[in-house]
Amino acid sequence: MKTHQPLNQAMIAQVLQDLRNGQLRRCLAMGFTEQQLAALKRPELLSVLANAQVNWCTVKVNETVVQRILTQAITLQEEVTTIDRLLRAGASTEMMSQYHGLTHQEVATRRNILGLSQRKGRHPALDEAQDTELYNRWQPLREQRKVALNDEAAMLQLALEVAEAMSLPLAVVWATIQTWVADNVV
Repeated sequence: MKTHQPLNQAMIAQVLQDLRNGQLRRCLAMGFTEQQLAALKRPELLSVLANAQVNWCTVKVNETVVQRILTQAITLQEEVTTIDRLLRAGASTEMMSQYHGLTHQEVATRRNILGLSQRKGRHPALDEAQDTELYNRWQPLREQRKVALNDEAAMLQLALEVAEAMSLPLAVVWATIQTWVADNVV
């Protein structure tokens, strides 16, 4: 019983497509010589290669490239998760633009996808009790984690955690913290 080698057939299909598209260099980079590529124009020789019972080609995985692609995919997924979390916590469009480079339209689209309502106007300011509670939660966390005031990523993460814990809009919490920093309260 004849067995066809799928890898051989895939290689023939790829090289024929590349040749039709004028990608001679890609074919040469796969390991074919110019004489072999010329022979592939003859149907009987093409058939012999495609139906060979032995593998005449191998696959080699470029581990570095595979790892880079996987790392990028994980990083992208983490960024999407972070953006969704920030939006659910009440981050403003300006915050999303500054920290993730999103346009107003992209933020609006993400909010729609997440089923978040569109706010009209600003969030109300914190009252004195909320302001005090926010400070009493945020400041010990900042000191415990030794977060520098100029480390915006870590500061934003702290603000997000406190906003979620207090059920306050992140935009209000972030603005309040930024005011404390600007006024040297912390």
